[in-house]
Amino acid sequence: MRITDTNRTSRTAPKKAAKGQPAGQKFAVSDDNTTQQVRHHATVEDVGSVDALLALQSVEDPVLAKKKSIKRGHQLLDGLERLKTDLLVGRVSEARLNNMLKMLKNAPNVDDPALQEVIDDIELRVQVELAKLDRL
Repeated sequence: MRITDTNRTSRTAPKKAAKGQPAGQKFAVSDDNTTQQVRHHATVEDVGSVDALLALQSVEDPVLAKKKSIKRGHQLLDGLERLKTDLLVGRVSEARLNNMLKMLKNAPNVDDPALQEVIDDIELRVQVELAKLDRL
């Protein structure tokens, strides 16, 4: 293979600036009224639409709330199962009891009455077990 062009650096030299621009300047802001026009178009109505979006985000989806309640019910049942295992072994974990107390205090309300009834029954059982251990 023969290399005929050894002067490659001359091809990568920076291009000359366009007419009207200094050699080192790549970007310039013109002094016309474009910024004032942009400020004029940003109105209170735009902020109101952002507030509406934020309000919609703060509303919890009922399906998501139901899933969270079901998950919390399963966690309480799992905690009761672990508590039963601890009692059979003869060693009750303080961390587990504190976790169950915390879960009882952070109880969200559910719109579904049947689900709320089941969750209330689980919570009652957890309260009874914690009362037996003088934790409630």
